[in-house]
Amino acid sequence: MEINGEFLEETVRELRQYFRSGSTRSVTWRKNQLTALLDLVHKNEDAISESLYQDLGKHPVEAFRDESDIPLLFFPAKGEVLAEPLGVVLIFSSWNFPIMLALDPLIGAIAAGNVVVIKPSEQAPACSSFLANTIPRYLDSNAIRVIEGGAAVSQQLLLHKWDKIFFTGSPRVARFVMSAAAKNLTPVTLELGGKCPAILDSLPNPSDFKLAVKRIVGGKWGPCSGQACIGIDYVLVEEKVSSHLVELLKKIIRRFYGDNPIESKVISRIVNKQNFTRLCNLLKDPLVAASIVHGGSVEEKHLFIEPTILLDPPLDADVMTEEIFGPLLPIITVNKIGESIEFINSRPKPLAIYAFTKDETLKRRILTETSSGSVTFNDTMVQFLCDTLPFGGVGQSGFGRYHGKYSFDTFSHEKAVMHRSLCLEIEPRYPPWSKFKLEFLRLAYKLNYFGLLLHILGLKRYNQLSCLL
Repeated sequence: MEINGEFLEETVRELRQYFRSGSTRSVTWRKNQLTALLDLVHKNEDAISESLYQDLGKHPVEAFRDESDIPLLFFPAKGEVLAEPLGVVLIFSSWNFPIMLALDPLIGAIAAGNVVVIKPSEQAPACSSFLANTIPRYLDSNAIRVIEGGAAVSQQLLLHKWDKIFFTGSPRVARFVMSAAAKNLTPVTLELGGKCPAILDSLPNPSDFKLAVKRIVGGKWGPCSGQACIGIDYVLVEEKVSSHLVELLKKIIRRFYGDNPIESKVISRIVNKQNFTRLCNLLKDPLVAASIVHGGSVEEKHLFIEPTILLDPPLDADVMTEEIFGPLLPIITVNKIGESIEFINSRPKPLAIYAFTKDETLKRRILTETSSGSVTFNDTMVQFLCDTLPFGGVGQSGFGRYHGKYSFDTFSHEKAVMHRSLCLEIEPRYPPWSKFKLEFLRLAYKLNYFGLLLHILGLKRYNQLSCLL
């Protein structure tokens, strides 16, 4: 059968559409499919054996032994998982939190027993210099090195073979990192960004609404003037409360940063001229400029951009298709807040979703109908500070996770170890094959399946006795 590109494209489209329908999320669907798969194997044993014989010349008894789950044949035995260090690790840190995003993954790499090279961002030269000069005074220089430099140094580093690469930065650069890692099949963790939305429900209690807006201001302009991967990128709100939202935002911005924010000394500047120019260009679109309802002033000398609010900018404008990573906050209005879910799903998966609501149904829909690195209800940024939660993205916002124990896991290989005894041997596992050996294997399979059921029911003692690994 010849398969053309259109057929494959249609197949992938249909599968993606079915996944989006949510059918595969239900426990009933999963159980039914697994039961059907088990039924497939049981009812087609002869056909499976015949196929294996035709392709590989396998005897039916050998086929049953190799294709079935019968660890009782290995009794007595025990298994364990041993965490071992991956080896030589390369960590690229980002410029917006240049100290924390270097030391945080370093903690996990050291805890797992690796040796490490840290490449700080050249866009934060003072912090890069601090790390390069200070780390050798405290840590083992035989195991932990800091290498400074620009893009050329990064490229040189990527030419070498690493046992793990941990990268924090933009999706654009991440593609180069992943491409270089692929040459040596090096595993990577990519901590990227994304347009993180905030869903603001129409909270009837004025104090609740005001507190939510206050936390939105903190989650947008508080972390490095919007230059944060988990910072709020845009807000979704019902049109009927959008004007009230704008007025509250203005009021809280003035309370936090004063009437002239550039003089407040409590709001960060843009990191460099390149990013300053990029942000200014986002505002040069006439339709975007027309949507500004607060702020918009810039000061090139100090690389400063005022906290700026945009109300319903064009959805196809760069400010709504690119990660902003700066102090510009678009507000997108919807008729009903539930429409925000469809809006989010129409775009790449974000690193974080923030939702301010008391509606349990809306919460459940956000959790089950959207995909993101994390979801935080009724606050912003706090999930990053909780080390008992994994931190990481999904899709275009990255993959892999770290923080707390998850950092240790990220920089470790979980090696499966099985311990056998030499005091007992079960001969039916070996050829020459016979009908008796096949029946023996069938019995072992049935006993193992019975043991698994007992284990599921909580009878762990049987599981330990039979060494179900």
